[in-house]
Amino acid sequence: MLDIGSIHRREYELEDDRAIPVVIAEAPGRLHYLGEHGEPKAGLFLSSAIDRYIQVAVSFRKDSSLRFYAADFGERKRTTLVNLKYKREDRWANHIKAAVDVFSGLGCPVRGLNFTVMGTIPQNTGLASSQAMEVASVMALKGLFQVSIKERELVKRLAMHHESFFDAEAAPIDYHIILTAKKDNFILADESALQVKRIKSPLSKYCLLLMDSRVPRVEIGSELLRRQADIKKGLELLSKKKQAESFRDFAAMDLIESMGDLPEVIRRRSMHVVQEIRRVADAEAALTHGDLPSFTKTIAHSHESLRDLYEVSCPEVDWLVKRAQELEGVLASRMTGQGFGGCTYTFIQSSMLDEYKKRLEEYERIFGFRPLIYTMKLGSGAKIVEGIPRTVGGAEKKIPLTKAMRQKP
Repeated sequence: MLDIGSIHRREYELEDDRAIPVVIAEAPGRLHYLGEHGEPKAGLFLSSAIDRYIQVAVSFRKDSSLRFYAADFGERKRTTLVNLKYKREDRWANHIKAAVDVFSGLGCPVRGLNFTVMGTIPQNTGLASSQAMEVASVMALKGLFQVSIKERELVKRLAMHHESFFDAEAAPIDYHIILTAKKDNFILADESALQVKRIKSPLSKYCLLLMDSRVPRVEIGSELLRRQADIKKGLELLSKKKQAESFRDFAAMDLIESMGDLPEVIRRRSMHVVQEIRRVADAEAALTHGDLPSFTKTIAHSHESLRDLYEVSCPEVDWLVKRAQELEGVLASRMTGQGFGGCTYTFIQSSMLDEYKKRLEEYERIFGFRPLIYTMKLGSGAKIVEGIPRTVGGAEKKIPLTKAMRQKP
């Protein structure tokens, strides 16, 4: 099987011209274990990168056009620097164009470019594959243009250009997680401060499964917006009694004492957010001290809260979580993603994988959907895989640009 560098050179007929440098970068998918249905722009997450990646190769062209090639399904797109804008029909290529826009904004001498992209991140599973493509693209361009830029600044520019390019809100914390992740580490991510803290995983005896329930989802955007409106209203009502900037300033007891002042639905949504903040802290403590029973309880309570208080689960996903929790050798299982279908994650001992898969035959018989299983590990962050050759001691040698260029914020 050809690597992306060979595919790129073959696609753009560069095999015979090794003088044209090709820079290759990769960025991982991201999985949230806790916190994703929290207060907008002020969330706390327990997350990690996964060992599934998007790779992007880039090289200069002699003209001013931009060419894009998706190697996984043989699709090609093109545009020019003059027409560097969002086009619905360009789909995946729009994320690479947004990355080019970042470097145009930095004042780099952007000219014609060739891109090739390929990856192993499952699509439409809430693993931030689009953000990974944007990060891989900016890392490749960073190496190509030899630009030195701090990670925090890169995150801010990525979010800013994404929002202007797509006319939609970005999630800066996703970019930050993807850029700063470390192999075999969980990440405690603070969205409001745009900060991350790494926690060494004590789960070496467990593998990570992502289960796609394959439940067809209708338009869920309006439901999620309604819940965010409930959260906003809940904070507004609670703040009348106690001055606060976010739900982090409240405890569950505050909501219990305010039951008469909060409509029931708003109280339930608010209770989920407040308790989830506490659960992220509890999970951090459990992982730090290797307290696996406490970690198990925290994840279980989070799924129950998503099901009963925030109400974004569904019978199929609840069944998958419950059957996993009943199985010996399973540490924890919970839904992940936007909900109303979608995926679950499960930490399970490798010896129990076959038994777990047998139970899925019952799921298909009951619900009529055949789930997809992905086995994963906690992955490392974005990096440049292949950079521009440099001359060292009179000989040409490739230097890992991530070490030469990386600056701490």
